[in-house]
Amino acid sequence: MTPRLRRILDLARWAPSGDNSQPWRFEVRSRSHVVVHTLQNGLGVYDLEGSAALLSVGAMLETMRIAASAEGCAVAYDIRPAVDDAGPLIDVRIDASRAVPVDPRHAFIRARTVQRRSLALRGVDAATKKELENAVGPGYRVVWFEAPRARLRMAWLAVRSAKIRLTIPEAWDVHRRIIQWDSRYSDDRIPDQALGTDALSVRSMRWVLASWPRVERMNRWFGGTLLPRLQLEFIPGLRCAAHFAILAEREPREVADHLRAGAAAQRFWLDATRLGLQLQPQHTPLMFAGYARRGVRFTEVAAARQRAVRIAEMLGDLLGGGEAARAVFLGRLGHGEAAQARSLRRPLDRLLVGDTFAVTEPPGE
Repeated sequence: MTPRLRRILDLARWAPSGDNSQPWRFEVRSRSHVVVHTLQNGLGVYDLEGSAALLSVGAMLETMRIAASAEGCAVAYDIRPAVDDAGPLIDVRIDASRAVPVDPRHAFIRARTVQRRSLALRGVDAATKKELENAVGPGYRVVWFEAPRARLRMAWLAVRSAKIRLTIPEAWDVHRRIIQWDSRYSDDRIPDQALGTDALSVRSMRWVLASWPRVERMNRWFGGTLLPRLQLEFIPGLRCAAHFAILAEREPREVADHLRAGAAAQRFWLDATRLGLQLQPQHTPLMFAGYARRGVRFTEVAAARQRAVRIAEMLGDLLGGGEAARAVFLGRLGHGEAAQARSLRRPLDRLLVGDTFAVTEPPGE
């Protein structure tokens, strides 16, 4: 692999992904050709028909484009159809013959992170909002929820969604795998210190998540979902500058739709970081509403399926009935300190597959 290509891929891997799943692998074919292997099913119940993984891959491809701009290169890609149960392959071409300006988002790729704790209530000024609205690009628009009542409704949506994910075994199976305990950082999971809750609650969570029967007992007899929903969803949902939704012109259905949506969300997030804002994505309402709209039996818990129908109704009330299906990204943002604990990424060498193309660039390239 050439030094230039290694630098590009080393930055690209810092793109966000649900639960730090990193659903991509790089097969280097030449100094200008990389095949991206997309991975499916890593998020379990949190990935509706592969859409979450593809959204993350879209963010990664956009990050690769931004990283390549710092090397004076352009990036283009083509999508190969998926075969069997494997995710689609993406042929990425890096063109060094076209001089492109450095994208200013390049400086914020590693700095961008998730802040799950409360943020300042100070609002976001009109100029900043305009920059963020421009960041998503053609085909997308941003809807803001800033007033106290609007933030309350969004916080309540998150609380209702959390009730589902904390009471179904399908989500428990994901939670027990993706948390790295006693950690400030993690290469391939979420460190417990980044969860946004206090140390006592983390210890309790660790004990409860050890087995599904414990989860059921806590939920049934001790109101086990109340504290985490308050700490992780309701309070942070109120204590922020605004919630937002990114909407596409049409409901995403094809692979390319989800990749473009991921790119739009990543540009928004990087610009928020550049503008001094902290951000937390809120993915679960979109997933559960999507399951309800499509009639997917995502869990054996009948009460949870009914709650998902209510989530879809609430999202429709917030965005407008026809708009909810076009929402590709939800989140909250505001001013505050950057997260002191965070997910890192797998080293690049662990993300490479196949025979790595071994050629060095001439000096100066």
